[in-house]
Formats: sequence, C-alpha cells, structure tokens
Amino acid sequence: MSKFKELQKIFIDRIEISQYIGLDTSILFYNKLQESIAKPLKMILLYGKPGTGKSILINKIYHDLKEKENVFLISTPIQNPDEFIKTLYSFLIEEDEVPEHLTYNQFIDICNTLKDEKHITVLLDEAQLYPSGMMEQIRLISDTRVIKFVVSLHKTEKEDLIAKEHFQSRIWETIELKNGTVHDTQMYIQKKLIQQNYFEIASMFDKTNIKHIHKFTKGNYREINKLMYTLFEIYDYYENNKPSKIAHRTIKNKFIEMSALKLGYIHA
Repeated sequence: MSKFKELQKIFIDRIEISQYIGLDTSILFYNKLQESIAKPLKMILLYGKPGTGKSILINKIYHDLKEKENVFLISTPIQNPDEFIKTLYSFLIEEDEVPEHLTYNQFIDICNTLKDEKHITVLLDEAQLYPSGMMEQIRLISDTRVIKFVVSLHKTEKEDLIAKEHFQSRIWETIELKNGTVHDTQMYIQKKLIQQNYFEIASMFDKTNIKHIHKFTKGNYREINKLMYTLFEIYDYYENNKPSKIAHRTIKNKFIEMSALKLGYIHA
C-alpha cells in the first residue's frame, strides 16, 4: 500500500478513543464536562453542530471515568422504551437479570427508594434520535436525582425544541461545542499525522495551507477529515501517474483547492 493510501486511513472519520486529539478547545470542553458531571445537577446538555467532536468527547469521558465513577454510556439510541428502562435498571442495580416485565412506573418507584443511597450518571449520545415521549421519560427520571443524564445532541431546531419543551430548568448546565479555530485546525492535522509517526508530512503544511483548509472546512473536524482524505487521494494519484508534480517540500495550495472542488466546497 502506498504512503498516501496510509495517510488517507488516518483521516477516516470514526469514533474511537485513539482518535481523540488534545487541542486547546477540546481540553477546555473535556474539563468543563468533567466538572459538570461532578456537580449535583440533574441534567447536562452537550450540543453542537455535527462534526464538532461531541461523540468522541463523550466517549473519552466515559473511558476515563468508568473505572472510578458510576458512569455509563448509551452510544446508540435505544428506540424501544421498555428496553431503555431495562438498560437503565441494569446500570442502577447492576444485576445480571432484569425483571422481564419492568414498567416505567415501577422503575420510577425503584429510583425513589434509592435516592438517598445511590447516584449514577448516564451519557446519552445522539439524543436527537430519541422519540419525544422517551425524552419526557428521561426528564422525569432525572427528577428523582438518582440518575443524572448528560444529553448529547446536534444543534438544530429540534435541539431547541427539546431544551424548551422537555427540559426547561432541569438543564442546569449547557456546554456548546463549536468548530475549531485556525490554530485548532493546524494542531488537529499535525497531531494526527505525528501520532502515526508521519513527522515529515506534518511539517509540510505551512500557515497558508492551514488557512486554506480552515476556509473550506470552517474548522469542522468532520469536514477537515474529508478534505484531508481527498487531498491524499489526489497525492496518491499523482504519485502513481505524475510524481514530478508532487516533488515539493510543502503542500501546494492548488491541491487543497482541487480537494475542495471535488468535495463541492468551491465550484469551477
């Protein structure tokens, strides 16, 4: 496999702890979320546009806290209300067997009996996919103060609806993730390359390259991954067909522009 094919693989968008990159902003959000979880809150709203790093952040927090805190993660929304309640029960009671016919009201009663004995935190990723009725159940379960929910969802009109209609004052803290700065973009690209020992490639990106990439992607990490993947796809083509075109010590902005054109960020 060619070097540039290997470089493409680095920028495949996936949610794995190994993909977490410690940037100034991501560390700030990480610390803020960790501090919020430590507070006596009923709910925490974590939101932002797709590609701002919500899922990788919530997975990183779970990975770091699960051995020392009562923290649990539901990474894929559970659409069936009965299965959702049973999953919460297994987190709270920590038994292998869950009552077969456990109802929502029964679970609320269990929570009320444990309110002075046990408290857990449940991280809900992609919460915008939960039906409205289940969001109402989550709201009421949080009122028992036995289960604290960290609700991660996309910043959309639906997010505003959820916040206003279902949670209101129950969300005592909100954390909004945003796209990265130009500096974040540079650090993100270079750290991902350096992690895989591509020091020389990381050094090929100069300030004008980074500004170009940031201009096209707006600092959105998912879009940065797409552009970088396409950029190295183009470099792989030239290496196999016209190697003299890429015989430079720096990345040429025209190749970044070609990538942006292919992805539809700009039009011919």
